[in-house]
Amino acid sequence: MTAIPSFTGDANPYGGGDPYADYRTADFPFTRYANLADRRLGAGVIAANDEFFAQRENLLVPERAEFDPERFGHKGKIMDGWETRRRRGASAEHPWPTAEDHDWALVRLGAPGVIRGIVVDTAHFRGNYPQAVSVEGTSVPGSPSPEELLGDDVKWTALVPRTPVGGHAANGFEVSVEQRFTHLRVNQHPDGGIARLRVYGEVVPDPEWLEVLGTFDVVALENGGRAEDASNLFYSPASNTIQPGRSRKMDDGWETRRRRDQGHDWIRYRLAAQAQIRALEIDTAYLKGNSAGWASVSVKDGEDGEWREILPRTRLQPDTNHRFVLPDPAVGTHARVDIFPDGGISRLRLFGSLTQEGTSHLTARHQELGG
Repeated sequence: MTAIPSFTGDANPYGGGDPYADYRTADFPFTRYANLADRRLGAGVIAANDEFFAQRENLLVPERAEFDPERFGHKGKIMDGWETRRRRGASAEHPWPTAEDHDWALVRLGAPGVIRGIVVDTAHFRGNYPQAVSVEGTSVPGSPSPEELLGDDVKWTALVPRTPVGGHAANGFEVSVEQRFTHLRVNQHPDGGIARLRVYGEVVPDPEWLEVLGTFDVVALENGGRAEDASNLFYSPASNTIQPGRSRKMDDGWETRRRRDQGHDWIRYRLAAQAQIRALEIDTAYLKGNSAGWASVSVKDGEDGEWREILPRTRLQPDTNHRFVLPDPAVGTHARVDIFPDGGISRLRLFGSLTQEGTSHLTARHQELGG
């Protein structure tokens, strides 16, 4: 069901000025999870039945949709989203689309996982948004083609039933299906446009793949790590620090507001599973006048474990990747980075391998979720 039923319905025509002035949105609790449909994780829109007015790939653009009222092309108004042509009926006597008519797009998640919530954003689609949407999920190993995903042998599970949506709004849906999914099928009934798609959830990695890798980043988002909490999220989310690759600009890391007290800031993480950490990196790429002055790293084993410092408070340089080899391996399920007094870091890497207990836990969860 939609989290904000009042969003259902028309939006006002664009009246000039700030196009977001009358945009309808809300604080969805599930957005604390990572976006599994993030291009940085490798997500993609691999097929769509129609993209006449606007390309399907726009669905996963990380920035919010933009609107230029004067931008037109040879096909008509150019929209920053995925937009299909208007459906028609079979004859002059029945010019309307049938109840079953719909358009669809196939989305490959960047990291397989359990989905906690979905946002179907119709920003700037005021008179051309779909009447309703539905979302289905499936789990297919490997790299299936669109033809394989659409085959009769693939089982799709309803995540969002056919539900009316509102125009020029962030339509949020909570999902309560405890399964691991690799692909989604997004349907709009009968036609129209969607600006952005966000799929929030928990990454569930393949334990066999991690075992073959041996040593890997045990806090990385793509490997099942998660930023659980942080002292301050004023400028950017803490989950940026465990995204793939190095940061490419200042807002691609984690930055806090300026402190005017004697405190400090921190992020707490959950590792992929219990792991043995042997080395770590703290990167301040693109943070030049606002990087953290010092940082320390601690781990604990289990929810009730004691925090143990594995990297003492250490001076950080701006726009620099700092590498540290631990004198002794550290075993834990959680980690915390503390920065002093404020500022930011762009990435945290914890290199190690799963313990036997960690591998067993991850394998059991993978099987339980249908992986």
